[in-house]
Amino acid sequence: MKGPVSVKIEDVHVAFGHTRVLTGVNLDIEPGEFFAFLGPSGSGKSTLLRAIAGFGPMPGGRILIDGQNVTGLPPWKRNVGMVFQSYALWPHMTVRKNVAFGLEERRVDGKELRRRVDAALDLVGLAEFADRRPAQLSGGQQQRVALARTVVVEPRVLLLDEPLSNLDANLRVQMRRDILDLQRKLSLTTIFVTHDQEEANTMSDRMAVLNDGVIQQVGAPVTLYDRPSNLFVADFLGTANVLKGHFTSDDGGSRFMDETGIEITLDKKVEHEHGAVVLRPQNLTIQSPGAAHATRIIPLSGTVQYVEFLGSIVRYAVQVEPHVILIDESHRQGDRVFQKGESVEVGVDTNYLTTLAQ
Repeated sequence: MKGPVSVKIEDVHVAFGHTRVLTGVNLDIEPGEFFAFLGPSGSGKSTLLRAIAGFGPMPGGRILIDGQNVTGLPPWKRNVGMVFQSYALWPHMTVRKNVAFGLEERRVDGKELRRRVDAALDLVGLAEFADRRPAQLSGGQQQRVALARTVVVEPRVLLLDEPLSNLDANLRVQMRRDILDLQRKLSLTTIFVTHDQEEANTMSDRMAVLNDGVIQQVGAPVTLYDRPSNLFVADFLGTANVLKGHFTSDDGGSRFMDETGIEITLDKKVEHEHGAVVLRPQNLTIQSPGAAHATRIIPLSGTVQYVEFLGSIVRYAVQVEPHVILIDESHRQGDRVFQKGESVEVGVDTNYLTTLAQ
């Protein structure tokens, strides 16, 4: 197998009849990268993956793999491997026959076929299950068969369409690690579709967030989480408290006034007039009224509406009229837990907030 390849998407448009599903998508995916398409249902992420594979309607624009324009090629001439959400295993075939199917279609000779099938089964840890049928396997094992069947044909790009959605929570965590280990061993350019932010955050080198067929932002997970480009990305990637209002600036910084009168003074100058402040729950503090605050902390008075004990953290919902603001506090044994109905102060650290134009 040659080294990893790049995938380039240039101004891709896809429509089903009069319904536009993808609009002007442009992406550069690096060789060997684990790249995620992340977005809600109907955002266009699976349509984009299928366009790369060659399924579905002919897209406008160009799709290049290793510099070759594959836009007009049928799926079997693109040499990409796709793992479907349903696994799509042949129920009447053994594991070995399922894995060998693609090689048989390619007329690979018997000795080479056996070598490659054995290697693929070893790679996914299923050599001892070679003679079983899919119905005799667990969901995680069926997923491994689907992966082995895909990588055995040595595709240039591996495409994964929500492959973990049929697994229970604990098995999903293990399969995330297994898929990532497999991708790293093969140094295989991989594109992964998911609506699960945790999956995208833990597995991808970079990701593209899509909504309504348009890419909202591209970058490393931590970059998108800490520096979202718009309110959709901020709200979709984890929990966010959003205050909308307007900014006024002077030489020393800016002042934000939300629609209900909450004021936050910022050390930095904000260029836009109308926008929002995004506050992540873990960047806020909660304490009794009147307690001392650091100079950069702005206190907001409120009342605890509910408390969720989550083990390592305690999540508070505090009514700061008219907002309900979520705060996540790390929990250590013996720490005091505020109760519903208590008056508290929410501390906003101006070093850890995001300002966005609206």
